[in-house]
Amino acid sequence: MNNKYKIIILGVTIIIIFILFLRVVNSNKTYQPNQMIGKKIPDFILEDLFNKNTKLDSKILSGKDFAVLNIWASWCIPCRIEHPFLMDLKDKNQINIIGLNYKDESGNAKNFLKNYGNPYSLIGVDKKGEVAIQLGAYGVPETYVLKKGKIIFKQIGPLNEDAVNKILEL
Repeated sequence: MNNKYKIIILGVTIIIIFILFLRVVNSNKTYQPNQMIGKKIPDFILEDLFNKNTKLDSKILSGKDFAVLNIWASWCIPCRIEHPFLMDLKDKNQINIIGLNYKDESGNAKNFLKNYGNPYSLIGVDKKGEVAIQLGAYGVPETYVLKKGKIIFKQIGPLNEDAVNKILEL
């Protein structure tokens, strides 16, 4: 009898652990709290992808009432998935989107935008990924919404309809 109860308790424990595991696996991975939420965007200056004489300066983002900063790369498959959502944000909703090209070859990035369209008003080249690290980025794509230079929203992973709706509500 004693062994029978041990087996039942072990079985129930395994089931509970499995259920908890499934909850973690199926949790929403696209939105995660970030230590930068509510904080000022870090200071940086990057060259523009198309014009080396133009700079993407964090002060440009700080001076805007509302800005969307998207970290992307031409080699990033999820970036291709989110690209139509960025184009819609720009075209249909007239949202100003700033790009941060992450650890990419400039020629590849330009070809990507030529083939898929350019939703960005300005694109900073983050060759070493240093600015992305300062922002607390986990990888690409990631999207930040800023109000007067403060980060108010972060989307980890590709934009989707739900994320776009959240951005439009801000």
